[in-house]
Parts: sequence; C-alpha cells; structure tokens
Amino acid sequence: MSSAPTPTRQAVRGYHEARFRGDVTAAAAHLAETFAFQSPMLRSDAAGHLAGLPGFLQIVTGVDMISELYGDSEATLVYDVHTATPAGTQRTAEHFRLDGGKITSITLIFDAAPWQPMKAMIG
Repeated sequence: MSSAPTPTRQAVRGYHEARFRGDVTAAAAHLAETFAFQSPMLRSDAAGHLAGLPGFLQIVTGVDMISELYGDSEATLVYDVHTATPAGTQRTAEHFRLDGGKITSITLIFDAAPWQPMKAMIG
C-alpha cells in the first residue's frame, strides 16, 4: 500500500471520502467531463452516477478499507460496505482510471446476486 500523496491517490481518496460522507459536490470535483461508471447492475455517466449516490448512502452503515493500490493513472480500492439491507456486508473492488488528475472511469466489482431483489429500492 502506497501512502504517498500522489495526484492519483489524492483524487481517488478525495472522491471516495466525499462520496461516503454524502458530499456529492466534492465527489463530483474529482470526476472528468468524460466520466463513465460501470457495475454489475448499471452503467452511467457522471450525472447519473452522482444522482444515485444519495439513495445508496441511505442504506450504507459503514465502510472498512481493506487495500489501496495506486499507479500513475489508475488505482484499485478493496473495501467492505456495511449496509442496512438483507445483503449485509458487501466485499467490493473498485478500479479507477484517471487522466490529468481527474477520474475518467470507475469499474465497481461485487457479487450482485444479493442486490437483485432490492434493485428498485436503491435506484
């Protein structure tokens, strides 16, 4: 794990921390204009991704970071998301691509099976 304050680490951690504290404006500041999001359940642009955060955060009860890996233009975070849903704790991997210090894409990787019955609830 690298703890040096590289531009990649600053952007990714800035986004991650802002997102989970519910600061959509601060999270948005780390995204590139050409941002794209992909997960096992959906794909979206920046506007769609940011619009879904408040609803998702209503069910999040905590986040425990497991691992952080940073390169020059990419990063991977692995963490547990604790939720107040039947899914409980979700092990999650998130891969980021960056250009010019801004996040251009996020690929979220998790087991979507427990979420299928709750899809309408989280938008």
